[in-house]
Amino acid sequence: MVQGRQLETADISRIRQLMSENPTWSRRRISEAIAQEWDWRNGSGQLKDMAARTMLLKLEARGLIELPPRRRKPSNRMAEGRVSRQDWDTTPVTGTLRQLGPITIQEISSDTAERKRFAAAMAEFHYLGYRGTVGENVQYVVADATGRLLSCLLFGAPAWKCKSRDAFIGWSQVQRQQRLSCITNNTRFLILPFVRVPHLASWILGQALRRLSQDWQRKYGHPILLVETFVERDRFAGTSYKAANWIRIGSTTGRSRQDRSHTLRVPVKDVYVYPLHRRFREELSA
Repeated sequence: MVQGRQLETADISRIRQLMSENPTWSRRRISEAIAQEWDWRNGSGQLKDMAARTMLLKLEARGLIELPPRRRKPSNRMAEGRVSRQDWDTTPVTGTLRQLGPITIQEISSDTAERKRFAAAMAEFHYLGYRGTVGENVQYVVADATGRLLSCLLFGAPAWKCKSRDAFIGWSQVQRQQRLSCITNNTRFLILPFVRVPHLASWILGQALRRLSQDWQRKYGHPILLVETFVERDRFAGTSYKAANWIRIGSTTGRSRQDRSHTLRVPVKDVYVYPLHRRFREELSA
């Protein structure tokens, strides 16, 4: 199983054949050809060429194929201007939610300017940084009545495996393979550091979750039934998620999925979920 697909020996052979017959093709061209040949599409009918590209990288890492050399080196997005630095108004935002006035939350798939502002804020202020997204994702920006940015949220690919989540759902491995796309992970949640308004974080989470599945359906052609997130235990208490009625269902083991030798330790994270459908277990196990 690679990138959500069960690959057979014939599939690997076909990929090798494509590369052998087309030695001038770039990695991008190969991934596009594979997506087209397999008719690999998301729920809205778009070809999943980025998923195909990620799959190729994983196959190469396992020694199953040898990709052509990269034509462009991966770059530091901030250094090369792909994430543009911005001049932020750092005047403290304080008071209560009511005093803050009307707050807007916007899904920004079709707004280039807001996507740049989102990327700049995440890259500069989020402790994990930001280098863009791959695969299905939805991004939100939250602003006050003047348009001043207060917060950013990113929902993206869920964990392929998560023991506590999978037990909470009660699905089989086959069901997980078939229905994982109906789960998303809140991979980034940023309140800008000069914004200090009590209860704002939990209010934003609540507003985002009310519209998330509909926004996902509009963008990708399928709903979201369950949302997950991983909260680094030594850094955060998960207060905002608890206040927004997320359910803590367990914790990670402190191992990275890249740790094949069982020696690499990573921070333990608490696992929280939020169902968006009252029959989410039945739907995910269908």
